[in-house]
Amino acid sequence: MVSRYEAIKKWRFDKMTTVLTNHTELNRLHDEVMERTVQEAIQKVEGEWGEAPAPFAFFLMGSAGRFEQSIWSDQDHGIIYDGDTKYQAYFLALGEEIRDGLVAVGYEECDGKVMSSNPLWCQSYLDWKGQISSWLEEASWQSLRHFSTFFDSRVLIGKQEYLYELKQWAFSIIRENRELYQRFVDNVDFVQKGVGVFGQLLPELRGERSGSIHLKKTVFFSYVNALRILALKEEIVNPSTISRFEEIPEHMYASIKKYEQEFRELLTYRLRSRKNAKNYKEVHHIPLNTLTKEEKQELKHFMKKGYKLFSETKNIIEKECSTWL
Repeated sequence: MVSRYEAIKKWRFDKMTTVLTNHTELNRLHDEVMERTVQEAIQKVEGEWGEAPAPFAFFLMGSAGRFEQSIWSDQDHGIIYDGDTKYQAYFLALGEEIRDGLVAVGYEECDGKVMSSNPLWCQSYLDWKGQISSWLEEASWQSLRHFSTFFDSRVLIGKQEYLYELKQWAFSIIRENRELYQRFVDNVDFVQKGVGVFGQLLPELRGERSGSIHLKKTVFFSYVNALRILALKEEIVNPSTISRFEEIPEHMYASIKKYEQEFRELLTYRLRSRKNAKNYKEVHHIPLNTLTKEEKQELKHFMKKGYKLFSETKNIIEKECSTWL
């Protein structure tokens, strides 16, 4: 007998061929696949544990949270429930079933365990408030990385207001500790360079991906990190990089908004260049020997624009921070 997860997986890959070249439609498909999977997991856990003991929100983070997934993606998700900490066992069981269900339909586990099966990412509303406060007060490299992961989030199923209110809580803390803006910049200031001083592409030199460019590390991070920092500063709740471009004020960030078209084109470039990737690891790596001269020039263009965008964002934050001292 075919399991429900296997049926969802088959449906996913049958539909995938129709959306391979359309970023928006592809991400809508991912949402639908994940929502069907999570609903199946909820039903399974309810059959074993009974109904959920409290209202909750299941939310996505990472590229899924930003509505920026490619044809392959791993898992980044969490749970917020409104109730006593004693309910955590139930929601961790749900998180584990969701994790296993998503694996079954084709989403790899997150290497960093950023999943609702991990107690760090499955907490009560009040514990989440404490967790966010702790991350921002500690302001270490690791704690700010965790917070940034959390901030790139949206609710897929459940109470939308829980996540919205937690982000407002975070904004209130940052508003009173404006030096955090500079800490956020410092936290993501290092980006793996993909273009050398002479304009040459710099592929990885070792390992099984030798000769390839890591798209996420050398290209995407510059755009994503820059707009996340500005979203924090302008208290923009929406997590997608495009929505952040759209919502930052024109009169303050006219020079930044000019990079939006590059980012949109980058999303299309990734789909076009990685449409034949066979797994999650492959989707982030482009072997240079598969690119035409024109495609290499296009890749360099995206990299250089991304580095310039981040540099401009960094200068904006540093200039404003200097006026607060």
